[in-house]
Amino acid sequence: MHMVIYSLVEASTEDEALSTGKTVFDRLVGADPHAGAVFDYHVTFDEEDTSVAGKARWGELPTAAPIDSDAGQDLLERGWEATKEEFERNLERVREALDELSDEEIMRDEDLARHAFHQVGAYDGPTIFLYNEYANGIRHREQLDRVLEESEEL
Repeated sequence: MHMVIYSLVEASTEDEALSTGKTVFDRLVGADPHAGAVFDYHVTFDEEDTSVAGKARWGELPTAAPIDSDAGQDLLERGWEATKEEFERNLERVREALDELSDEEIMRDEDLARHAFHQVGAYDGPTIFLYNEYANGIRHREQLDRVLEESEEL
């Protein structure tokens, strides 16, 4: 599955933001020996030599943008909405499974019920689209607000 993920990082320049963002993405693909891979690979939007990801797949998106800019706000909203929509989709699957399936059917993972349970509880990976500068998934609005408030304090 291909998807756009976003990293909120502290940086004073676009180059610094891109460098820190790539470090986050490297951790998420397991390039850091202390981090497990949750994605297969990453491509940033400054890379021109790929035909399956980045601009080739998603069109023109900023490589990095200050959070207080229009482009930054757009990227933030896209990442947060994608996380929210995926959570709500999986939560609905969980609710349906609990209403419609027996305990035994859930144990056998009928209709991928247990997979949906796992996705609702995920801290990273394909259901999380926003990450902080430590490669921690941003899972709920209060967490996102805290990250944004911390950046304003600096």
